[in-house]
Amino acid sequence: GQQTTGAYIDDSAITAKVKAEFVESKAVDASSISVETLNGTVMLSGFAKSETERSTAGKIAKGVEGVKAVKNQLVVAK
Repeated sequence: GQQTTGAYIDDSAITAKVKAEFVESKAVDASSISVETLNGTVMLSGFAKSETERSTAGKIAKGVEGVKAVKNQLVVAK
C-alpha cells in the first residue's frame, strides 16, 4: 500500500520505539523478534521461547505511543 511521507515517518518511529522497548525488557529476546509497522499497525514476527514471552511482546508493542493495533504472529519455538 501507498503511504504519505508523514505516515511512513510515523510508522518507522513506532517500529524504532517498539524495538527499543524490547531491548530494554528482560522478558523478551529482541534479537529474535521482527517488528514492522504499517499505518500504525505493528506486526510482530519471529520466534518466542514461550507463550509468556509471546504475549509480553504483544503487550509491550500495544503500550507504545502511536500503535493502533498489534498483529502478533510470533511462533513459540518448542
